[in-house]
Amino acid sequence: MSDLKVLILGGYGTFGGRLALLLADEPRVTLMIAGRSLAQAQEFCAALSARATLQAARFDREGDVEAQLVALAPDIVVDASGPFQAYGDPYRVVRAALAHGINYLDLADGSDFVHGIAQFEGQARERGVFVLAGASSFPVLTAAVTRRLAAGMTRVAAITGGIAPSPYAGVGLNVIRAIAGYAGQKVALVRDGRKTFGYGLVETLRYTVAPPGRVPPRNTRFSLVDVPDLQVIPDLWPGLRDIWMGAGPVPEVLHRLLNFCAWLVRLRLVPSLARLAPLMHWATNVLRWGEHRGGMFVEVAGEAEGAPLTRSWHMIAEGDDGPLIPSMASEAIIRHCLDGKKPAPGARAAVGDLELEDYEKLFARRAIVTGRREVNTDTRAQPLYRRLLGDAYASLPAPLQAMHDLNGDMTAEGTATVTRGSGPLARLAAAVIGFPQAGDNVPLRVDFKLENGRERWMRTFARRSFHSTQEQGRGRYEWLVCERFGPLNAGMALLIDDGKLRLVVRRWSLFGIPLPLWLAPRGDSYEYAEDGRFHFHVEIGHPLTGLIVSYRGWLVAKV
Repeated sequence: MSDLKVLILGGYGTFGGRLALLLADEPRVTLMIAGRSLAQAQEFCAALSARATLQAARFDREGDVEAQLVALAPDIVVDASGPFQAYGDPYRVVRAALAHGINYLDLADGSDFVHGIAQFEGQARERGVFVLAGASSFPVLTAAVTRRLAAGMTRVAAITGGIAPSPYAGVGLNVIRAIAGYAGQKVALVRDGRKTFGYGLVETLRYTVAPPGRVPPRNTRFSLVDVPDLQVIPDLWPGLRDIWMGAGPVPEVLHRLLNFCAWLVRLRLVPSLARLAPLMHWATNVLRWGEHRGGMFVEVAGEAEGAPLTRSWHMIAEGDDGPLIPSMASEAIIRHCLDGKKPAPGARAAVGDLELEDYEKLFARRAIVTGRREVNTDTRAQPLYRRLLGDAYASLPAPLQAMHDLNGDMTAEGTATVTRGSGPLARLAAAVIGFPQAGDNVPLRVDFKLENGRERWMRTFARRSFHSTQEQGRGRYEWLVCERFGPLNAGMALLIDDGKLRLVVRRWSLFGIPLPLWLAPRGDSYEYAEDGRFHFHVEIGHPLTGLIVSYRGWLVAKV
């Protein structure tokens, strides 16, 4: 197709509006922004800067759908309105599109709706059109990621995934209505190799979305959601024993409140949360705080060459780019049509119509980063920093790799310039830990020892020594390097930034008590290569003390 007329139902709503934004730069497209209110559609079109042709339209899915489609005569109709779980006749638009040979896409998140779209396979093939349901992150992106992760595996046993949207993403009322409808209700899934049920927003797990070499969001609580993946992905991997998909909305206090309400439904103390949908919508969009970034993960567990293997894919989206991702599957399919790569005729869940490469091209235009991790017998035995950085480790300068590739004890020597804080609290903290005295060109020796999976770093500045231990974090410190100075434990992300390896504090505790991040020790600490040598720059301070100590210099490993 060279030029397309695309009708977006719910075109000025949350997901439809984002799809219009994603396609606004395409001059070969006429975007018909439709909904019940012509005035709102016109207002949306007036506000959108676009190279595409924009046309506002009124469309009432409860009216004569066929007549409205005939009048607008689109090449593709995209149903982005929802909630698909709540429609009396959920397939009215599908039937009308088929009757007039119009290609159809939707962003449905209802598992039963998406699974049931296959009933129109014969009609769609006969009319020569595609009818693709669930063209969204769940299940299109998750399926594409799973195919990438499962490559080379001889067996796929379990698939787990989750999306953690930014608290500032903005959630439409229809999405909340869908969530409220299945909260505490039975959700069909596969567990222990058989079809069974879980309970929506009752089952939970914690996970850290952590692309290697990036600063991860905080460890997140995910709750089971009713999404198409639970029914359509097991069809792609028939031997699958377990599948679980969740959402991790923040702030966590509101998430836990939602879990509590879902439990009330599960225990049949209340019939449904449907009546609370407007209140839930208000709370989600008003009571929000935290970092303006979202994340997603997919983890595949199985076997390769007879050995256990777990691979995971991680994505972080910064700022306002994250909320666009659910609409990107429809964007990619429409762009394929423009390039003459129209999907094959038929009616199906859209899980096989895009690959991860299609998404990666769209991600590259946004502040969206991804990465992959692998856990097997070999990776568990790797040195700490190589294990935590995964594939990103190869991008470190050679002197940094040499310093961190500990397979046994090692000693490095060099010099440092030390600066001490002048305040009384800073001096007290430095004395308690044993930080060195101020000085220039101070001789420095660092002894690295491996002790029960931990790295012990003994730093000796002239004749003054102090030590710390470093190890891989667990639980809420997952994928962080945990450095302990006596009773203080700092969980730090390893960020690769323009050839430097930065250590960014993400969690901390004192005497085992977790403390708020705004009270954590801070400072600009990083490693870099210069003149073929390992260099370091470490600052340690605190909001109550100011600078405690900083030391910078170089080290060379002794052979």
